[in-house]
Amino acid sequence: MPKRAGSADLPLHGGRVPAWLGERMTRLGTVMSEAIVHHYGRDELLRRLAHPFWFQSFGAVMGMDWHSSGITTSVIGALKRGLNPRAGELGIHVCGGRGRHSRQTPAELIAAGERAGFDGAALARASRLVAKVDSAAVQDGFDLYLHGFIVTNDGKWTVVQQGMNDATSTARRYHWLSEGLTSFVDAPHAAIEGPGQGEIVNLADRRAEASRRAQLDLLADLGPDKLAREAASIRSSPAFAGERDRAKRGGGASSSIAAVAEPLLPHLILPDHHDVRREDVIIRRLHATLAAAAEAGPKDFPELLLVPGIGARTIRSLAMVAEVIHGAPCRFADPARFSLAHGGKDRHPFPVPTRVYDKTIGILKTAVANAKLGNDEKLGAIRRLDEQARRLERHASGPSLDSFMAGERSRSHDYGGRSVFGWEPRKSSGAAAN
Repeated sequence: MPKRAGSADLPLHGGRVPAWLGERMTRLGTVMSEAIVHHYGRDELLRRLAHPFWFQSFGAVMGMDWHSSGITTSVIGALKRGLNPRAGELGIHVCGGRGRHSRQTPAELIAAGERAGFDGAALARASRLVAKVDSAAVQDGFDLYLHGFIVTNDGKWTVVQQGMNDATSTARRYHWLSEGLTSFVDAPHAAIEGPGQGEIVNLADRRAEASRRAQLDLLADLGPDKLAREAASIRSSPAFAGERDRAKRGGGASSSIAAVAEPLLPHLILPDHHDVRREDVIIRRLHATLAAAAEAGPKDFPELLLVPGIGARTIRSLAMVAEVIHGAPCRFADPARFSLAHGGKDRHPFPVPTRVYDKTIGILKTAVANAKLGNDEKLGAIRRLDEQARRLERHASGPSLDSFMAGERSRSHDYGGRSVFGWEPRKSSGAAAN
């Protein structure tokens, strides 16, 4: 049975992912998913997708706006385009999506179940229940508009869905994982956290069991029409107004309920600012990644460096991709850092270096293909990049974040820099190393 694995509050962004980036996101997201499955199995990919910090970092390393709600739509779309054609090989199916695509989730699950042999009808019911819990049982001011359902051939799954709050211009992403819980309505969420935005009704909390039971009893005894009249009468009474005022001041029965401890679970809150700032990045980890690429790469990774046209800049991107593939959950507290691999479509932190991006995809794709044939050398070399970065983290030093980003922008044209504003013009005559 499912549980909520975490949630994320994100600035609400509009617009579309340009085709040139969407196609690259599909290829990179697919091959990274394949690498995770190769090293750790399908269940681990589901766990990663159910972790809000990892999910945001995954989208950021693919060149999507590092802090925005758009990562959710673009990542789910990229995985759906990339993994579904490989479902026969990988045993992973991506259903649903944004808007009208979300409403097609049950039918897609039933069809996938018929092809793969799992109970698609049961999962279609689970899909509807998850959506109902986050839209009706939990009333937190966010209206759902996206529902992505990722399921494996053995019927295990992750749901990623997102709601928007027009009044605050924010989105909230909800992550579910089909591990370890016995009920959709008795604390199925591993976390519902976030900045205060008014009163929240959460009938899926375990502390609301008595309320759920009483509601059913009242409905059976009184019927819906009489129950509605009684509720209206209670809400208009002076006693109800007094209790409401006491609750707002922190008194009354509500305070004792709030004192019951709930587990602290992953919740990601990202800022409104689009530019990447010093406080958004754990700088010692950035320095370790740069050091691993610059120092260890030429000496220890000839399997990578012998690929024609591969230079220090591509190795830096590979090191960040390697961390997303292999890193532990604690490594993803700063999703902005992973945007330093392939930039962002809106030029934050810098334009997408398409030449570097394409070489990163090519190297990783070749490494995964070789690994399937029993040759793990290239894929192992990428893994060692991450290991080396973690070993260097305590001691590595390097440029400031501003200096690093300025260098990337100054060489953007040579890297094939591109954004929604077009190609980056040439700023200097010097050629950059890829």
